[in-house]
Amino acid sequence: MLLLGACAGWSLITAAAHDGRPEGMLLAVLAVAAGYATGRVSGALLPVAAPCAGAVVGLALAAALPGLSPGPWYAAPPGHAGATAALLTLTAGAACCAAWATALPALRLGLGALACATVPAGVALGSAAGCVAGAAVLLCSLAAGSARGRGPWLTGPALAAGVVAATIWALAAGALPDGLAGALEGRFPAHRVQQWRDALRLAGRNSGLGVGPGRFGELSRITPRTPLSDGRPHSAPLQQAAEQGVIGVFLLVAVFCWVLYALWRTPRPTPVALTAGAALTALAALASVSNALSFTTVTAGAGLLAGWATARPWAGDTLAPGR
Repeated sequence: MLLLGACAGWSLITAAAHDGRPEGMLLAVLAVAAGYATGRVSGALLPVAAPCAGAVVGLALAAALPGLSPGPWYAAPPGHAGATAALLTLTAGAACCAAWATALPALRLGLGALACATVPAGVALGSAAGCVAGAAVLLCSLAAGSARGRGPWLTGPALAAGVVAATIWALAAGALPDGLAGALEGRFPAHRVQQWRDALRLAGRNSGLGVGPGRFGELSRITPRTPLSDGRPHSAPLQQAAEQGVIGVFLLVAVFCWVLYALWRTPRPTPVALTAGAALTALAALASVSNALSFTTVTAGAGLLAGWATARPWAGDTLAPGR
């Protein structure tokens, strides 16, 4: 709560300094806090049913809401949005957590099938990122069944998310070799790398307080010339750096690290903790290359998954942390 409060407070400070609009950041903080609180309560009362219901709702939202697309619904299928990939990732994580939480073989098999459904759903929705991320969560969840310690299993995915963020930052800064940079640029829309470079330019000129929340679209050179632009650089770390400076980036990283620490200490079974960690790490990687965290459904879903995985069940025995 202290970290989330600091995120909200810093967004108000930077907004006051540069006449920014902190409402989006405040809404994201509120969604995460509400989702986490709801997840802790529902996970304590219904450790299997709550994440199962969440997985069903997440899959339905990803398939049924064309509003998740950043442009008009008729211009691009919803699979083109980072939010769709993020919802499929969280759905796979919630279903796998529910499967590991139950002792009934038939129910575990059904929940496993629900988690596997996210992969063909990504194909059907045109979300290659959602398909890959969902498959990665499934594989990590299967491997978590034989895990004995949590530390290395949580550190590995966290380092992978850090590598993704660092690579995008280096690409924006022009610090990668020409061959690698060209290969990566070909994976994204033509204007995306230009938006990242624009965000890094603004961050370099205003490293302390940033340009103010919600002001990237006003000050960017690329956004006015980009069709269907939503006024964001489509990278959470770069957006924080441009709009809220280095402290904003530090707070974003600190919240992610605290979630991993909470999963390391949770009394829930180790496969549940590691599965949730894999799903949230995949979400962090998606947020580095998309606008996924700009959607309330995604931020609330991330809070819910973290709450379910760290809840203390009120009935039955629990495993000690790390076992």
